[in-house]
Amino acid sequence: MPSENSPQSYPDEGPETPGGGPETAPFEDELGEVLHRTGGSFTPADRTALVDAGLRRGRRRLARRRIAVVTGGALVLGAVGLGGVYGDGLSGGTPADGSTASGTASAEAPALITGAGAAPDGGLTGALARLLPEGELSGAVESLNGRATVRGVFDDGDGGAEVSVGLFRVDPTGAEDRVTCPARTYTPYDFCGTSELTDGSRLMILQGYVYPDRREDTRDWRAVLLTPDGYLVDANAYNAPAEKGAEVSRPEPPLDRARLKELVTSDEWRGTLRRLPVPRPDKETGGARVEVEVATTFASLLPAGLKVYDQGRQDNEFAYAVVDDGQGRSLVQINVQPGMSDTVAELFGGATTLPDGTQVKVTKQPGEKGGAGVVQWTVDTLRPDGLRVVVSAFNSATQGSAATRPEPALTVEQLTALATSEKWVG
Repeated sequence: MPSENSPQSYPDEGPETPGGGPETAPFEDELGEVLHRTGGSFTPADRTALVDAGLRRGRRRLARRRIAVVTGGALVLGAVGLGGVYGDGLSGGTPADGSTASGTASAEAPALITGAGAAPDGGLTGALARLLPEGELSGAVESLNGRATVRGVFDDGDGGAEVSVGLFRVDPTGAEDRVTCPARTYTPYDFCGTSELTDGSRLMILQGYVYPDRREDTRDWRAVLLTPDGYLVDANAYNAPAEKGAEVSRPEPPLDRARLKELVTSDEWRGTLRRLPVPRPDKETGGARVEVEVATTFASLLPAGLKVYDQGRQDNEFAYAVVDDGQGRSLVQINVQPGMSDTVAELFGGATTLPDGTQVKVTKQPGEKGGAGVVQWTVDTLRPDGLRVVVSAFNSATQGSAATRPEPALTVEQLTALATSEKWVG
């Protein structure tokens, strides 16, 4: 098997397009949690989580965190698997022909032989068994509830490892970020590459980790295929019997890049994909469009004298930069969201009101992504027309790494000036 950092060639897909860093291209922490990789549940009383949720809403398609994707923070995608956004429907065992639209959880399937000796079963579990290498698949559960999913523990003799496949129908014109490599600023990984197949499908393969801060060495190797007609196949393989809460059972997941590609491009999934419901329009895209180019405007508003080491964007609503004023690197990120008037009661209690009616809320709090000594300063603003601009700065280069300086590189006054700039009104 190739090493984690070496590119893998695929004979039928054309040149590989690497993502962020030397082998990658931007994206965040999601389909974030695409997201569940970088966040968790929240309640209206939890302002921090609500801010994160608002950011995910602004970053919409991948990070909803966020991908991870996910999209941590921006595919905040960090990268994203069947948990979180995709995996909220592990309820409903159904045949692979997708003949029902929903169901209740299927009974745990008996162990199956995988590979060439797999039984000709018609369900999703049987399809997964046939597409895996030789070994055994146990504890498989499949569901169909607007999307189809199957997961189980695969053992090729070197240790049990969870493998999962999710099947979705999406708007192909708005799902490109689900097959775009996340930015390493938010989602640490060993390898990510994207490519276009001969039929016009887009493929992303990512070798990363369940926990961005590496508090456990559970690895998540993932492949996502997006076809021109809006079929999305998302496969994950781990080096533990469960994505979370299980001890690592082997050094690496059992499926390398070539095997992951074979899994998501197989025709075995087509029958189910064709029967999934056509996606409804994304309600979160309603309201006025952001007319300014966020990344460019953000860069123009950064204080003078900062050296920019890294920068990126997601859609036209989220951007970030890693800057240094000579005292250490500092992550700064911004989200610009139209149509957010309904967040006043939830997010802007106790806010200051400017003469033009703009609400301004300032918070200083510890970082939440595992970095030692990290603090986060946020200025959250809401204009009378519903345009929300949220700017956060950290005293570290990433949210998951240790603090590089006592305070963020931008002061609260500078963050406020950036968020309330007239340049955001177009």
